[in-house]
Amino acid sequence: MNSIAISPRRVLATRNAGWAKQMARVLRRLGTTPNAVSVAGVLWSIVGCAAFALAPASGGDARVVAFVVAAAAIQLRLLCNLLDGMLAVEEGLKSPLGDLYNEIPDRLADVAILLGAGAAIRDLTGGLALGCAAAIAALFTAYVRVLGGSLGVTQSFAGPMAKQHRMFTLTVAALCGAGEAALGLPPHAVRAGLVLVVAGSIVTACRRIVGVANELEAR
Repeated sequence: MNSIAISPRRVLATRNAGWAKQMARVLRRLGTTPNAVSVAGVLWSIVGCAAFALAPASGGDARVVAFVVAAAAIQLRLLCNLLDGMLAVEEGLKSPLGDLYNEIPDRLADVAILLGAGAAIRDLTGGLALGCAAAIAALFTAYVRVLGGSLGVTQSFAGPMAKQHRMFTLTVAALCGAGEAALGLPPHAVRAGLVLVVAGSIVTACRRIVGVANELEAR
């Protein structure tokens, strides 16, 4: 959220956490820009994608590690999403290109992680297709939100499968996948996670469309 104009922000309780405020202050003292942190979030998502994609070809402990790395990368991506906004707003480092860096890296990160999760279950029936469906559904929910803003109505961050919910679901799925790998089982948890992301994203998009329609009709 690092633009000169006042942009709508997702409500995050962690912005008020002492550790988050301290990290933002340290990054500012180091000369880190919000846009650089946004790009770092994409890089972490690529790490997560690669870890997911390498999991099926790995064996034993290596597969466990791949799923754990994927889960950690997802959380580090979310940390970057938190800190770029805090640097921009709380630390006063807004930039003219902030809105672009706020939206485009997020969409790239979503696609990378979701496609990576699909690659992690490519040996299961419909695995890759499920990852693609999740990525498309995630993009559509974000599109509806931004479309509402372009029409002059409230940008809705409602769930049940907004970004933080998608990433939480995949983090849990990846950790469960690590457990399955340790037991020599296929990554059914990751498939279940992607199914939840697809279904939840469809519901989320519908809720947001209804919200936009209601506001437009109330004018």
